[in-house]
Amino acid sequence: EVASVVVQGVLDAGSLYDEPGQDGLASFAATMLLRGTETRDFQTIHELLESSGAALGLSAGLHHAGFGGRSLAEDLPLLVELLADAVRRPSFPDEQIERLRGQLVTALKIREQDTRYVAGRIFRELVYGDAHPYYRPSDGTLETVAGITRDHLADFHRRCFGPRGMVVAVVGAIRADAVCQLVEQHFGDWANPGQRLPPELPPVPALAGTVRREAVLPGKSQADIVLGASGPSRLAEDWQAANMANHILGVFGMYGRVGAQVREKLGLAYYSFSRLDGGLGPGPWRIIAGVNPANVEETVQAVAAELRRITQEPVAEGELADSKANFIGRLPLQLESSEGVAGSILSMELYGLGLDYLQRYAQEIEALTADQVREAARHYLDPDAFALAVAGPDRAAVQ
Repeated sequence: EVASVVVQGVLDAGSLYDEPGQDGLASFAATMLLRGTETRDFQTIHELLESSGAALGLSAGLHHAGFGGRSLAEDLPLLVELLADAVRRPSFPDEQIERLRGQLVTALKIREQDTRYVAGRIFRELVYGDAHPYYRPSDGTLETVAGITRDHLADFHRRCFGPRGMVVAVVGAIRADAVCQLVEQHFGDWANPGQRLPPELPPVPALAGTVRREAVLPGKSQADIVLGASGPSRLAEDWQAANMANHILGVFGMYGRVGAQVREKLGLAYYSFSRLDGGLGPGPWRIIAGVNPANVEETVQAVAAELRRITQEPVAEGELADSKANFIGRLPLQLESSEGVAGSILSMELYGLGLDYLQRYAQEIEALTADQVREAARHYLDPDAFALAVAGPDRAAVQ
């Protein structure tokens, strides 16, 4: 068996720190980190990785910049050294900035023609409102990405990158004391007294009723629907109950009740499922469906009926038992790979779950009741007050 090591972690440098008018800056900066440092250029960094068969990547989400890598155990010192060099001493070379900008602009242009992406963006705007950081696209817009300069990138790095809030998980064929020594060697003297504190998230405005917006994308044959509201954070007391409700609503088996009713029984959708994001803040809880444009209204009614059912009727005992068994049974599968173990450790640290979380997990899931599942769904989902985003062709023209 090959002795390999996986490294995963986060830095406190997500898009929450983007300045107004600079949406996408955190993502741009994180992606630039491996494109040149004060001591190594792009080619040198990637030749070192390729010659040792190692991989390393950095990206940014809402709350954090994340990193992930894999190497042979003997090459872990190189991997950690390259990671430290990238996050501590990036050079932001002009040539690489323009190359990456071109790639980002191309990706954004493609997404702007993707009905699911556009519906998702509109949904986020409807749910969070422009005063909330979750309103803004973490990958930016064509206008903001075009306006990001080297000075913006260097300033973001200076303001936001530092050791506070950094979490590193290492899993594989290496001793814990050796890992600690490596991390101490490369990060122990890192300091940034001016590192910005995480901004406080404002409350999400309540939806007084159903709010709706539709975008017309000429030339499309399919419409995408995103429907829902803001959900719980991973830190919420009712997270597991809400996660179970979501699993039943649109994940389990062939995408839960929504999949069974909307797609299988009524034949209204090409796909239909639900998703609950969690995370450090009130991430979205949404039902997504891709449909024939003629089926939009009927699909919305069918999904609203499933929302009414999950929020008003207790889940059947057998249905709940099956979902609990799925939750508990898939945990060992998640822990079969080093990546899965590293991800679990990272989550336990990020959300303060405690190092005994995996031992408590099955008991916590088994303890969930049908009433708790219904109440969690009722807390966040309202069949008469939700955000509805639709993106697709002009339905008046195709009907």
